[in-house]
Amino acid sequence: MRTPFEGENARKEDDTMIFGIRPVLEALDSGKEVERIFMQRDINNPLARELKMKLAEKSITYTAVPMEKLNRLTRKNHQGVVCFLSQISYFKIEDVVPDLFAHTRYPLVILLDKITDVRNFGAICRSAECMGVDAVIVPEKGGAPVNGDAIKASAGALLRIKVCREFNLKKTIEFLKESGFSIAGCTEKATKPLFDENLDRPLCIIMGSEEDGISLEYLKRCDFLLKIPTVGKTASLNVSVAAGILLYEINRQRK
Repeated sequence: MRTPFEGENARKEDDTMIFGIRPVLEALDSGKEVERIFMQRDINNPLARELKMKLAEKSITYTAVPMEKLNRLTRKNHQGVVCFLSQISYFKIEDVVPDLFAHTRYPLVILLDKITDVRNFGAICRSAECMGVDAVIVPEKGGAPVNGDAIKASAGALLRIKVCREFNLKKTIEFLKESGFSIAGCTEKATKPLFDENLDRPLCIIMGSEEDGISLEYLKRCDFLLKIPTVGKTASLNVSVAAGILLYEINRQRK
């Protein structure tokens, strides 16, 4: 299975891609936001060690891959490192929350667990921006990349909404609970329909992948679970459709 960066955009080497150790170091020193870094497995020369130290200082993770993977991303002299720069600026949730409570009666954020499809991700962000969501929280690893396809699927909403990229979602959930948020998981395993729950409060909605749903470690941290009632025989809704329905109900209750 190809990664999101092994498709046509990667082969064309768009302006989000840089490669070579020194160019990546310079990008980091200039404050560029990094979307993904792929580094040759077992690379250990002095410059590579300097890059690894720089990444550690900035709490940026990289993916160790075989040389063949890097060669598929670019045919040029990558020196064992290929980096994709982000097309947006990321936020940290601990910096965002105080401002939300200062300006919003009941803040609303959505946390995405293993949503890897860029079109679903973009569509969720489109609905989120339309429905007044204050921030979208994504994992540092294991989520869809914020690339051109995602921005297109969001109809540009990704350029207008705060996206918080967090290394540890468990700590993020605990921080939100301590800050006064109720945590709600949207899952077909729930027994209570979302229409019967009070959603007019500071709220963090967790949406899981269509394949696996919400991870158990996050599910058990939810204050309550929500189910979207259906009448057909199809087992579940597309995750972006489910997000749109849920966000509409939240707005209906609040207005």
